[in-house]
Amino acid sequence: MLTLVTGTTGQVGRRFVPRLLAQAGPGERVRVLVRDASRADHLCDLGAEVVLGDLRDEEALGKAVAGADAVVNIAASFRGVPDEEARAVNRDAAVALGRAALASGVRRFVQVSTGLVYGTGRGRPLVEEDEIRPGGAMWGAYPEAKAAAERELTAMEGMDVRVGRLPFVYGEGDPHLAASLRWAAHWAPTQRLQMGHHADVAQGLLRLLYAPAVNGPVHNIADDTPVTAVDLHRLNGVELPADMDTRTDPDPWHGIMSTRKIRRDLGFRPIHPSVWSALDAGAL
Repeated sequence: MLTLVTGTTGQVGRRFVPRLLAQAGPGERVRVLVRDASRADHLCDLGAEVVLGDLRDEEALGKAVAGADAVVNIAASFRGVPDEEARAVNRDAAVALGRAALASGVRRFVQVSTGLVYGTGRGRPLVEEDEIRPGGAMWGAYPEAKAAAERELTAMEGMDVRVGRLPFVYGEGDPHLAASLRWAAHWAPTQRLQMGHHADVAQGLLRLLYAPAVNGPVHNIADDTPVTAVDLHRLNGVELPADMDTRTDPDPWHGIMSTRKIRRDLGFRPIHPSVWSALDAGAL
């Protein structure tokens, strides 16, 4: 089995690929698509094959998927990029990769998406069958593009497409946790953020990659304990804003995802059920 992985120099990909390589069996190979070979040196040392090219270059995509049995598309562009780039990478390039994979005979395609595609809350934890409702404070070009990519990829016939919707990802030195304060500093004290440690994101994606069959393409991947704005300040060692206790949460269920499906169907159990257990384990 040959698996192509994109986005391997990003925060998720650089932590996922070593885990994929570490558990590869005899005859299983891993290929990565990168724009800069020097950024993949450590992956080469671990045994990955490297293809140079840009995700937005169709010729490079053809070389990358040639002979592959599966694709894990982790590549993403978000936070601070122009809307045009967010759509070009998260929608257009993802769909082009899917089409190239289908044409090359790839049997399985794992698309990494985001829980932000749900849009507004439902007054309960979000489940995979919920329709997308654009809107809410976190809606923008990134979730819009990811939602469009999901629609187009899952509509492709002849390839087993599986979607993993991720929460706020943290851990293992990822600076993402500190960046959470750009939002949490303006939240109500009880406003919550759904979390997922890199180890558990990798676990969920590996289960999607290797499961013989899945019950529907979409699966939420997250831990058990969303954190509050107060928690995020404590975790970052920052004092609470003086006016925080005067704020209210406009959508208490925004972004809070149920993981019942991936637990029941694929046996997912978080290694780090909460950010506090990850802190105790020294895994932040």
